[in-house]
Amino acid sequence: AGRRPGAGRGGPGGGSAEKSFCRGISSDERPKRPLTGYFRFLKEKHSGFREENPEMSHMELIRKIAGAWRALPASEKQVYEEARKTDWQRYEEQLATYKAQLTPAQAEALREERRRQLARRRLFKAKRELTVLGKPKRPRTGFNIFVSEHFKESEGISPVAKLKQLFDGWHKLSDSQKQPYLQLAEDDKVRYENEMTLWETKMVELGREDLVRSRKQRPKKKSVETAKQAETAKASSHENKAKLKLEKSEE
Repeated sequence: AGRRPGAGRGGPGGGSAEKSFCRGISSDERPKRPLTGYFRFLKEKHSGFREENPEMSHMELIRKIAGAWRALPASEKQVYEEARKTDWQRYEEQLATYKAQLTPAQAEALREERRRQLARRRLFKAKRELTVLGKPKRPRTGFNIFVSEHFKESEGISPVAKLKQLFDGWHKLSDSQKQPYLQLAEDDKVRYENEMTLWETKMVELGREDLVRSRKQRPKKKSVETAKQAETAKASSHENKAKLKLEKSEE
């Protein structure tokens, strides 16, 4: 009784236990935040809307339910909001009890995990905004182009197996065999820079100068030979990253 979350497991001093707690800090031991009024409505109505609209895709169905929520009278929305308030009070009490059991190290790990979660959410939100604003896709490397061209025909049951075969295949190519892919990558860089110039002009017109690259971030013009060397080096860097991912996936 009264054991702290994660305590009593692992080696002396609970070191490995606290390490384990830090890794799995969003465990079932921590109270879950109550659903908002809208998500309660969504959860309650989802199956009914699905039965009425079996032909709809998941996103279409969600949009339809969201529309129904917006059209819901304030008095009916209040029922869901009141349920949330009741659950929120219970959640705060349970959370206070949970935090009181934590060691200082666990409490700090919890705060750090929260900071990481918020950072991930901000990054996701920023990426989604750029997608909505139509930011051009980054240029591909020669290795990327080689993979996309041969992925379907490569042998292997799993995507990892296919990538491993393609990785080995790319390394077996001679410089002259790699050249068409490196040239396509150079062409894609030109495409990217042209599209970015137009996109950044549009962002300035919309008052979003914060999304425009500074002069330091913009690539300098290179000679043909220097560009080829840079692309080869970049392709090699992507190969090494792909290799590391493959090695990790096989562990």
